[in-house]
Amino acid sequence: MKRILFLLIAIVVGINATAKTLDEKLPIRGIALAAPSPKDVDAFIRFIKEELSPAKVNLMILRVDWGYAYESHPELRDENPLSRSDVERLVAVCRENNIRLVPHINLLGHQSWANKTNALLREYPQFDETPSVKTEDYEGWPNPQGLYCKSYCPLHPDVHKIVFDVVDELCDVFQSDAFHAGMDEVFYIGEKECPRCNGLDKSELYAGEVRTIHDHLALSGRQMMIWGDRLLDGRTTGLGEWEASYNYTWRAIDMIPKDILICDWHYGRADLSGVYFAMKGLPVVSCGYENPVTSVQQVKDMIQFRSQTTRVTANNLQGYVHTIWYGCERLLKEYYEKDNGKQQNNQAKALKTVLSYLKELALE
Repeated sequence: MKRILFLLIAIVVGINATAKTLDEKLPIRGIALAAPSPKDVDAFIRFIKEELSPAKVNLMILRVDWGYAYESHPELRDENPLSRSDVERLVAVCRENNIRLVPHINLLGHQSWANKTNALLREYPQFDETPSVKTEDYEGWPNPQGLYCKSYCPLHPDVHKIVFDVVDELCDVFQSDAFHAGMDEVFYIGEKECPRCNGLDKSELYAGEVRTIHDHLALSGRQMMIWGDRLLDGRTTGLGEWEASYNYTWRAIDMIPKDILICDWHYGRADLSGVYFAMKGLPVVSCGYENPVTSVQQVKDMIQFRSQTTRVTANNLQGYVHTIWYGCERLLKEYYEKDNGKQQNNQAKALKTVLSYLKELALE
């Protein structure tokens, strides 16, 4: 009789363990990608309705950077920017499909790309952390100047006035309760040639900039999101200088507010560093990219992590965000492209695989 009772209890417990909703298994199901150009807005809206919504995607991080027609600083507009009405249409379709829409501008790092200086340092070269390094001389990585992407000086007295003007404007037009500040792959920080940063601790500089942005967003009740690579020790973990830090910014993890959502990206392997962030008290999502197998494994790992730890830690393990790192026009073209025996780009293939897996999870 006891054995039968034990079996019945085991069956009931087993049913309860598997009868979780999708939100309980994976609270955040997101995508991070470049904003469409104005001519692609219609196709992008179709993509949201036909592909993201059926997969129960509920977070979209949209890399806008300087691709919006800013009124506060029109000098920072890139060519052919999104208009207010374009953004309002995106806001409406995301709201209709229960997708939290969060704008993104690269702050601190990524102020240049290859031999192009991006808008902020182009218009305000006085903010440059390394003015002696010329982006037009970039000839690939590695190079003698250590140039990958430029950074602005976080201690320049005028930089945040400009930055926060455009951040606030963008968040307002997106009607967003959060903002993604980028802050990944910061190689130039605390450089000797900077009269303000020279000799200061790089981790304290990085943490100070995170806190400055966080506290400004908090004034409007907005959550901060950042990439997590600068908060990981690249040498101790073996993750290297791209997915983690060699310049000691990793120590900043103990100096930043605990309500910042960390986007923990690893693209070649399903590394387990999300648990590290969660156990440090930070909410975290795992982020995949162009490897379909690795990306799905990251989703599975996050679900498993949440089921095997304390409630406090599980609450910090919040889900998965899939990343796309080329333009929206190309993504839409390749996503809808017929196979016809042609090798599809890995980014489009990986996204299709992840969305398909999310649909399966929703049906369980």
